[in-house]
Amino acid sequence: MVASLPFKLVNDSNSSNVWAYITGINIADGRRVLLEADGKTLYFPENPPAIGSPLAKDCAIPLGKPGNTVTATVPQIAGGRVWFSIDDKLNFLLNPGPALVEPSVLNPSDPSANVNFGFCEFTLNDAQLYANISYVDFVSNVPIAITLENSAGATQNVSGMAADGLDKVCADLQAQAKEDGKPWDKLIVEKDSKNFRVLNPSHGDAVGANFAGYYEPYVEEVWQHYSTDSRTFDLDTQAGPGVLEGKVTNGQLKIGEESFQQPNTADIFGSNSGPFTTGPNGTRNAIIPRLAAGFNRTTLISQTQQPSDPSTYYKTNPTNHYCRIVHKHNLDGKGYGFAYDDVQPEGGADQSGKVNDGAPTLFTISVGGEHASATAAATTNKEVEEQDEPAQASEAAPAAQENGQQPMQESRPSVQQRKSSGFRGKLSGWKKKFMH
Repeated sequence: MVASLPFKLVNDSNSSNVWAYITGINIADGRRVLLEADGKTLYFPENPPAIGSPLAKDCAIPLGKPGNTVTATVPQIAGGRVWFSIDDKLNFLLNPGPALVEPSVLNPSDPSANVNFGFCEFTLNDAQLYANISYVDFVSNVPIAITLENSAGATQNVSGMAADGLDKVCADLQAQAKEDGKPWDKLIVEKDSKNFRVLNPSHGDAVGANFAGYYEPYVEEVWQHYSTDSRTFDLDTQAGPGVLEGKVTNGQLKIGEESFQQPNTADIFGSNSGPFTTGPNGTRNAIIPRLAAGFNRTTLISQTQQPSDPSTYYKTNPTNHYCRIVHKHNLDGKGYGFAYDDVQPEGGADQSGKVNDGAPTLFTISVGGEHASATAAATTNKEVEEQDEPAQASEAAPAAQENGQQPMQESRPSVQQRKSSGFRGKLSGWKKKFMH
């Protein structure tokens, strides 16, 4: 496996003011690391004297004019992100630790709150490069596409959205709000009377989008349906416990030997609270992603085999229309819409917007979506052997969120952080190992 990998950063926007930032945990020594503006020199922040101290180095990598490409050299990193901002630079700060204070879309007082930015996520280690695009926090006006090439010349591509993708998402959210009277349109954040970003409904309270009670009628329907003596469903844990039968008994949803209380709307959108809280029980942790996915996609009644085929998702109201719309406007339908969007049946089409390979040679990230296409690259999407199978990896996703903070980052003051993304949550073990 490579000790470092070239990251090709492509300005596919219509702006000459585009910057990239690369952050993560250096696997070699467990220290927080950023790349400096040259895209090669590693910057290891030292313990700052005060909360909110500035970085000592310039870590904004300029991408130049539209169509320009910059190549960064990235070492083995866990919990990595490649951030992009258009027209304005991002503001990263340091807290004692040192802990990196990353830009937040939830805190209006954050110095980057009014900056147009987005990111993709990655880990490069001895086993592979694994990367994905994510909408678990928000949809930005900075479309990102990723392509991974391996030593055999095979490529995997996730197309992301076109340059007008955010506007299309906003239009559909507004239409859905008119249709069902729910505050989907309030998830839209505007700047200068234009669409700026869209928050995930798990963050709806930050913009006055109150979904309280939204999923409860469906939850009650699931309980009533499977309280009938003859009705059961099968849940494939895709792990050691195998296929387990689901049935409502004595007011609890019992799957195998594990019992689950009714989730509320916040539990379902966030997928990391109430009955979806993980712990030391491996069987329960294997059930939770598939159960949370069934509720988000509202397939638990219509399909007796879980997880079900993607063609069955979001067909029953209420459902997670944010996820439905986000997938609709990604050119290849891929990208994490909720934390367990990597759950799929064996052999099913990937929903999560990931690429991975054990012999990577080049990782290309295009930002701006001006030339985005569903056929931008050949998509073999042949998975390599991993230390953890993708389905098993998702079981650990909420572990780092037990304290209510985003994994791998320091929360900004006055903001209660939630789950950052399904992929980042999988990397919580690195946080426990290296950050104390």
